[in-house]
Amino acid sequence: SSVQDEAVDKSNFKKCNQIAFYRRQKLLHPGKSLYQVLLDSVTLSDESVKFQIIHEENKVLLQVEIYEIEGNIFRLKIDEASPLRARYKVPDVLIKEPTTQRLFISHKEAGILVLSSVNEDYKLQVTASPFQVELQSKGETVMSMNSNGLLYFEHLQPPPSDRKPTAQNEEAASDYSKEKQEDLGLWQEKFGNFLDIKAHGPTSVGVDFSLHGYDHVYGIPQHTETLLLKNTSDGDAYRLYNLDIFGHKIHDKTGIYGSVPLLLAHKPNRTSGIFWLNSSETLVDISTKAVAEHTASRSAAETAKQRAVPLTDVRWMSESGIIDVFLLMGPTPFDIFKQFAQLTGTQALPPLFSLGYHQCRWNYEDEQDVKAVDAGFDAHDIPYDVIWLDIEHTDGKRYFTWDKQKFQNPRKMQEHLRKKKRKLVVIVDPHIKVDPSYTLYAQAKEKGYFVKDRNGKDFEGICWPGSSCYLDFTNPEVRKWYADQFAFKTYKASTNILFVWNDMNEPSVFKGAELTMQKDAVHYNNWEHREVHNLYGFYQQMATAEGLIRRSSGKERPFVLTRSFFAGSQKYGAVWTGDNTAEWSYLKISIPMLLTINMAGISFCGADVGGFIGDPEPELLVRWYQAGAYQPFFRGHSNMESKRREPWLFGEKNTQIIRRAIRERYVLLPYLYTLFYRAHTAAEPVMRSLWIEFPGKIETFDVENEYMLGNALLVHPVTEKEAKTVTVLFPGSGEIWYDFRKFKQMEDAGPVKIPVTLENIPVFQRGGTVIPLKTTAGKSTEWMIDVSYELHVALDTEACAIGELYVDDGHSFQYLHKKQFLYRKFTFHKNILSSSCVDESGQYHTTCVVERVIILGFGKQPTFVTASSKDGEKKEVVFTYDTKTSALTLENLALSVDADWEICI
Repeated sequence: SSVQDEAVDKSNFKKCNQIAFYRRQKLLHPGKSLYQVLLDSVTLSDESVKFQIIHEENKVLLQVEIYEIEGNIFRLKIDEASPLRARYKVPDVLIKEPTTQRLFISHKEAGILVLSSVNEDYKLQVTASPFQVELQSKGETVMSMNSNGLLYFEHLQPPPSDRKPTAQNEEAASDYSKEKQEDLGLWQEKFGNFLDIKAHGPTSVGVDFSLHGYDHVYGIPQHTETLLLKNTSDGDAYRLYNLDIFGHKIHDKTGIYGSVPLLLAHKPNRTSGIFWLNSSETLVDISTKAVAEHTASRSAAETAKQRAVPLTDVRWMSESGIIDVFLLMGPTPFDIFKQFAQLTGTQALPPLFSLGYHQCRWNYEDEQDVKAVDAGFDAHDIPYDVIWLDIEHTDGKRYFTWDKQKFQNPRKMQEHLRKKKRKLVVIVDPHIKVDPSYTLYAQAKEKGYFVKDRNGKDFEGICWPGSSCYLDFTNPEVRKWYADQFAFKTYKASTNILFVWNDMNEPSVFKGAELTMQKDAVHYNNWEHREVHNLYGFYQQMATAEGLIRRSSGKERPFVLTRSFFAGSQKYGAVWTGDNTAEWSYLKISIPMLLTINMAGISFCGADVGGFIGDPEPELLVRWYQAGAYQPFFRGHSNMESKRREPWLFGEKNTQIIRRAIRERYVLLPYLYTLFYRAHTAAEPVMRSLWIEFPGKIETFDVENEYMLGNALLVHPVTEKEAKTVTVLFPGSGEIWYDFRKFKQMEDAGPVKIPVTLENIPVFQRGGTVIPLKTTAGKSTEWMIDVSYELHVALDTEACAIGELYVDDGHSFQYLHKKQFLYRKFTFHKNILSSSCVDESGQYHTTCVVERVIILGFGKQPTFVTASSKDGEKKEVVFTYDTKTSALTLENLALSVDADWEICI
């Protein structure tokens, strides 16, 4: 849901040059840094190397700390050596204090300090004057910091003692003229009618990094932008500041609902990452250029021939806090994902139902409407798992309540859904209606749990209920109290099939500055909102997930969807791309947006199918279902003003195509669930840009119209109206690709024109993989527990293939606490398909069997096929062979999923 009446009036939102700290930082131009290292201040401990740097002009001392963290990560912290008061340091995002490894000083002379790691490969070279740090791997510079001299650090100062502009005061307070001072926004900053008063004055920090040999950079979601980050010009930086921008424009670098300050750089032989741990408003400038290689003693002729090497400069600028940055050294893309997860955690393992299809709308009117929509899915034989209720289900937008007219018996409604093996999700937003008779408000007010304004009163803003206060989720006590609100006895008429959607948690404040909270509002421990803004939604989702876990006494996995997010949000559930529009261009941009969010550690993400705002033409809706079916989070959602669009309202032909797309999703769930287990345990993204799987292939580096789902499926959504063909890039060399539905091998490599009809979108299985599927789709995931499996074995050029299957009860934490899981591996080698155990500690048992195996790219018709299980005798297998497609189908197998067996061909 979003701000109808305030629909995107661009003037509501700042452009970069309207942001004071950005204007101040941009006054510092690339050149020689004014900071130098005091080499006699260097101290060495087991944890870190510390030294001080001084600014030549203002003489303020900064403390620099350098850590090496195990697993090829370096951390640099810069803070004031003796600040007036403590500066904000982001808590709760790192899952633990990272384990450090000792650095050694291997060289110290002539203004240069060389730090070596236990692992010989890496060296950090610190230059004293001007201060800069170079990170080298095996003698090659990968990254340098402050090489453009853009280290910027505003130290805390006492406020100008007297605000009355008397002559001597004016001079004492500042060297700037009054206009200049206002323009710089040091102690206060205007935007429209809003005045932001900075109690602690200017506290901005920033620094530049140079990435050597790189001209492809990715990450820093969330923007409605291309996969490859673009060069920014003045006034057009990528902004990380969580905002509720209804109907956001496409190809815009302004920040929208979520922020993950992680940037990835990739070149054919290496991937690196920069994680800038700062939760205040942040801007990122990017500039890629080619620079000549410096090589000593070259003749003019040689110099003319020397090759230009790419270099990307990235400048991070934050409004406040300290500089705390992690340099992830890879060297592979999957190493980067592991390193980031080691710091911020992995994707929570979703309950299986949440990987099914979700049906949402603002709003399903009442209990009858919910029942009718639920029945509609059954009548049209379309699987779905969850129906959603937006803000109108509450009593006057009071969360944790029900509208007494429309939802007279919510418990009975949930029982009805439970019998159908389905779930309910309700919306729970962070703003609380100002109403003394509303228990939640009264309790929170009495306990002092709301965010305060700069004068110490509860901050009040307008949101859906009208006048509202905002819970201070940065306070652990508030989070605990909030989690307790989800207890079954407290949240009246909630049952264990009810799960939660956190919306509007940027936080959204209608009529507020940029439709969010004033930056001078005050949180727990007296921190201003400006320090914690990008963490607000992260904390609400954390508290909500905790509440759902706690209501089940720690037994059941939660499901929480959040709109606003930060680094580490993956630990608490799912995110979506917010209020998109029902236009082809939004379907198209959703692919790079989701790929970028996946790269930043959050695998469980999706875009509203059909587009939230407006009415999609049937063809667009069909194409969106087809794309969404092959994306991690799959939910249809629409706005109050939109016409009803349940999947059966567009004529029999379209119903049939949408049904097929949703069923394909359900049949694919064993593979998808296994991918989520990999994301959860090994930090592998579920939805992957091509370059992640084919890191050496430059032609994949900017592809954003197709992607890999896991390592086995190549998906190319159709995003053009009335498309008759699409151009598919088959990546890699020496790869074989098969049509996922028809099994035939694709003839060519490289870009190929593929004919398309409305019936489906192109999906291909990669040779060398095994994909586990269910043999048929059921009414919901829970109806499919006992449905048997089939394996699609796609052979590579060596006639080999390998794949995995992860199974557990789909909803509890028993997989963790009681080892109740099953993790199997399927290998095809030398004409034998075998099933073996990946993790012997798994204890889960299932009566499910593998009923069918289809082997793609099998060269010739076999004469004879046998199957044997560990204990048992060989038995002959019924098979059919299709000479046109070279697909061999083995039927009626009845091989246990939880046993070892082999099939010999």
